[in-house]
Amino acid sequence: QVRVVESGGGLVQAGGSLRLSCTASGNMYRINTMGWYRQAPGKQRESVATITSGGSTNYADSVKGRFTISRDNAKNTVYLQMNSLKPEDTAVYYCAAEIVAGTSGVYWGQGTQVTVSS
Repeated sequence: QVRVVESGGGLVQAGGSLRLSCTASGNMYRINTMGWYRQAPGKQRESVATITSGGSTNYADSVKGRFTISRDNAKNTVYLQMNSLKPEDTAVYYCAAEIVAGTSGVYWGQGTQVTVSS
């Protein structure tokens, strides 16, 4: 069974930093694109950053220059380094991975809360 699990959320003051991690595990043939998404209260889930298996990245305009996505393919893990955090970054952050497995598809983690205080 394929699982995707995030870690690293928490409470931080504005201007601070956090690093999120997400690891996929289980019987998998390949992981294609991995990404981070977030959902603030009362808002729709939005894409924050994505990274392909080859390392190509894409960022939301709101986080460019502050967040960095990276991945370790050997560990089936994707990271999100978040610097210069703002109160508007407060949200539940979800990891998603496009996985080729017995049941292929996009697998989501359970989410991790990030709260930025002003």
